[in-house]
Amino acid sequence: MFSLTVCDHIMIAHSFNDPAFGPAQRLHGATYAVEAEFRAPALDRIQLLIDIGIAKAELRRVLDTLDYSNLDDHPALAGRNTTTEYMAFHIHTLLAAACREGKLGEAGQRLSGLKVLLRESPVAWAAFEGPIG
Repeated sequence: MFSLTVCDHIMIAHSFNDPAFGPAQRLHGATYAVEAEFRAPALDRIQLLIDIGIAKAELRRVLDTLDYSNLDDHPALAGRNTTTEYMAFHIHTLLAAACREGKLGEAGQRLSGLKVLLRESPVAWAAFEGPIG
């Protein structure tokens, strides 16, 4: 399996709605380093998995929908605890849809899998991986 990873980051605010979260129930901020790893079993005719520039641009476009915002006010996230794990899933969903819709070009439509990893700190991170289709 071949893979190509691009990275970026976002800064968000959010709170959690459950006593299990203790003080994180209050509004607080987080900065996530975001990694998107695109995967496919084969390269194309010019030995390319996906164009790095296109992948970075699409990751940035997806992240722009979240960056510098309070996730508690985000309509697509209403009623969710926007944990690091859930946000990895949410970003995966948006990037996978972009691949299926052709926003990453023909190469994006040939991809078989995607892993999105969010690093909350140097010692803690979460990821979601799954198929594109």
